[in-house]
Amino acid sequence: MVQAVIFDMDGTILNTLEDLKESVNITLSNFGFKTRTLEEVRQFVGNGVKLLFQRALPDNTDNETLEKCILFFKKTYAENMYNHTIPYDGILKILQEIKALGLKTAVVSNKFDLAVKELSKKYFGDLIDISVGQSDDVPQKPAPNGTFKAMKELNVQTAIYVGDSDVDVKTAKNANLQCIGVTWGFRDREYLKGADYIVDSPKELMQIIRSM
Repeated sequence: MVQAVIFDMDGTILNTLEDLKESVNITLSNFGFKTRTLEEVRQFVGNGVKLLFQRALPDNTDNETLEKCILFFKKTYAENMYNHTIPYDGILKILQEIKALGLKTAVVSNKFDLAVKELSKKYFGDLIDISVGQSDDVPQKPAPNGTFKAMKELNVQTAIYVGDSDVDVKTAKNANLQCIGVTWGFRDREYLKGADYIVDSPKELMQIIRSM
């Protein structure tokens, strides 16, 4: 059996989309830019905050404005990230079951590190052992650095990676881990091609974890 289960955050264990959209739009409005729909933000997220705003802003936006938007967004999101965010149905139960099996747990996300740690603490408490977000020391996925950092802090040699996007599939492969793709998140099923398993419910996810 594997020693740990590593989860992506947004679209995998937490539905954060509404709060992301609201914070993006507060930021865009503050700088005089056109706001974005929920579906647009769904397509923009998943590759870190810089790429989120490179996608959300007009193509000719200068780098200084981009950086100002990113800083404003981080502050705004930190103040609003609990407004609508909730764990996906069944996630708390399977985390409890994973811990009951004696497995360790971690979150590795492209969200900025402070938000990852705060959200994990609020919604999952001690059901998640380690939380790692993007920072100056941890490049964003699909680089495997965050996954390696989590495994080192957990003191494990074997793990599986669970996520909802092509970035997560690539991250798992780059870390030489098996990947379970989940279909309830921010990306369509086609983005999960290459995953070792694809599941449609937390119950299916738990069945696979128990078999490993």
